[in-house]
Amino acid sequence: MSTHDAWALVCRLFSLGTPVLRAALSPREIAALPALGQAVKSTVPDLRFVLCPYCHQQRAQVWGDGQRGHTCHCPECGPVPLVPQDTAAIRLDEDWLRRKLRLALSIESRDGIDDLGDGVWRLGDARRSPVLLARDLMRVLQEPALLDRVRVAGGDIRVITPKPRKTRGAPFGAGVEWLALEERFTFYGGGIAFIGATGEPPAPQAGDPTMPVHGPFSADFKWVTLPDWPHGPIRLTNAQAAVFKALWSFKGEPRTAEQVMQRARLDSAKPIDVFKVKARDRGKPQAEGPRWAYRALVVTQQRAGLYSMPCAAASSLAAA
Repeated sequence: MSTHDAWALVCRLFSLGTPVLRAALSPREIAALPALGQAVKSTVPDLRFVLCPYCHQQRAQVWGDGQRGHTCHCPECGPVPLVPQDTAAIRLDEDWLRRKLRLALSIESRDGIDDLGDGVWRLGDARRSPVLLARDLMRVLQEPALLDRVRVAGGDIRVITPKPRKTRGAPFGAGVEWLALEERFTFYGGGIAFIGATGEPPAPQAGDPTMPVHGPFSADFKWVTLPDWPHGPIRLTNAQAAVFKALWSFKGEPRTAEQVMQRARLDSAKPIDVFKVKARDRGKPQAEGPRWAYRALVVTQQRAGLYSMPCAAASSLAAA
């Protein structure tokens, strides 16, 4: 497996914009999956049609077999029973892609991502240049008003799209730079790097402070990334990070509140104390996120007064 194969799969999944059955992946793409990490997630596909598991050539309609199972009716092979592996699918975490592209282009974090509709996003401004990400180059070419919506005085526009099969020269006129996703970006250091126009290798990028290092936690425990939280990496206060770091150090073994708070060097009586949300902050993702992470990761034995974090034990076993 090469970095090129992994990045090519990311570009293909983004271009499609839909889940892809694992059975439809090539051997090289299957080998690339472990390297993608959080970029790709398992999902439930549209089960009306699947790739025939027998010939792997035809897309076949799926029918129930009357026994809570399913059968695909392949035009070549006839009825073929389906097993769970035949309907397993993956999808690209497009929030991950947009965040990493922003880092690669040094887009200021205070600039939000604007969804312009139908597969087009404004990622922000990179050195006074608005940056658009689109699933399809033709979508932008056929609707030039999209460029007018983001144009700023004195700044060129950058448009990032997957490369179509046929392109001739620069698709846009002066003032608009097209960046082919497959050619101008690549995996680098666990993230995405921008490749200069002359083809030089990617310049070292600033490390992503949110990148999971200790299980779901960043290197300094100030960020936690969980697949079921819809608002991206969760930022923690120093006290919250200290509690998680203390629980992590116990490798999943239950400890009393006193032991946890002593290891965290905090005066609070219980770990949950530093995760409480003030009334004025209720409903705000940045405030609710840490408490949500605590409830998802920490197991409390109330009668015994013990606290543990099972993911720390799982990570310890994996490292061993």
